[in-house]
Amino acid sequence: MNRGDVSSVVVLLVVGLVVAVAGALAVRAIGRRRDFGTPTDKATFATLHRASRAASHLREGLTPEGCSRASRALRGLLGTPAIAITNGEQTLTWEGAGSPHAGEAVLHAREALATGRVTVLGPDAISCSDASCPVHSAVVVPLIIEDRVVGCLIAYASSTDAGLVRATVEVAGWVSTQLELAELDRSRTRAVEAELKALRAQISPHFVYNSLAAIASFVRTDPERARELLLEFADFTRYSFRSAGDFTTLADELRNVERYLVLEQARFGTRLHVQLLVAPEVLSVNVPVLAVQPLVENAVRHGLERKDGVGHIVLSAEDQGAEAVIWVEDDGVGSEPDLIRQVLAGDSETDSVGLGNVDARLRQVYGDDHGLVVETAPGAGTRVSFRVPKFHSDLA
Repeated sequence: MNRGDVSSVVVLLVVGLVVAVAGALAVRAIGRRRDFGTPTDKATFATLHRASRAASHLREGLTPEGCSRASRALRGLLGTPAIAITNGEQTLTWEGAGSPHAGEAVLHAREALATGRVTVLGPDAISCSDASCPVHSAVVVPLIIEDRVVGCLIAYASSTDAGLVRATVEVAGWVSTQLELAELDRSRTRAVEAELKALRAQISPHFVYNSLAAIASFVRTDPERARELLLEFADFTRYSFRSAGDFTTLADELRNVERYLVLEQARFGTRLHVQLLVAPEVLSVNVPVLAVQPLVENAVRHGLERKDGVGHIVLSAEDQGAEAVIWVEDDGVGSEPDLIRQVLAGDSETDSVGLGNVDARLRQVYGDDHGLVVETAPGAGTRVSFRVPKFHSDLA
């Protein structure tokens, strides 16, 4: 064998060794990826997974659909042959073996519903002619929302012990928490809807009267302008009283602001100057309906209407990472900061257009740190701003 052949063999051996070592390392890496930890870790992960699956359905509230979809995961948490959930009037769901007993769940829950205490039932209360049925006893735990018993979680088994009682109590407590969160979500939604209805109800008669008067003034002198203004007024009111949800895109909200300003400029003429500075990337961000227009109306009515000469309004929407920042600024007469604090707190009877309403709705949807920020002083104009997340799960 010549020197070239020997070199070739050596190279092949080295390459083969590298491939073998790489293969061994890959196998070890795969082995590590498949190792999810100790049996305790695996049980913990499985429990968290089941709880997560059940939570999304329980947030619908104590409904047959939500309970039915959550029941398999709940039975997995308890490890019992069967579970049931009842609201005291009907069996909302039965999961597992022994389904002929489903109609008895309301009867089994009667004492726990009446007393609010855990009840353990034995074979004397749960009789079955089927020898193969695993349902001979039950642990009945009340589901409680704000000190109200709203239903029961029932764990069925062949026999009960202290461990099953404790596990059922813990799972029922967790279910109650999810149901309470669902109730809070519904309360928050109702509050937001009520605030929006209140804002719609207070759309200024002053604005309506002035808009119609401005339109009428053009009927003879400029009929085409009067027609355009009337269409803008119709679109403005249609948007303001829309029933297509409590949220819209910033683009749609700004379009409604433009309608409002067209109508106001027909009245003010050259006395009203408006500048819009809007970053295109935030136009698709979701905002509560009528979150911006009332701020602009407040600037016109309370800032510029009482000011001599020309008034300026700047409306801006900026992209700031995970949030969009929206602000309205005027160079009008301004206001006392203490008065604005009273308006936002709901302690003032001033007719400030919608500031307290918008502030309340923003806080209800996004949290207290997303309310209105008002900067003002007598003679110094007013700037009102707020922040909204660019992505928010509650708006899905």
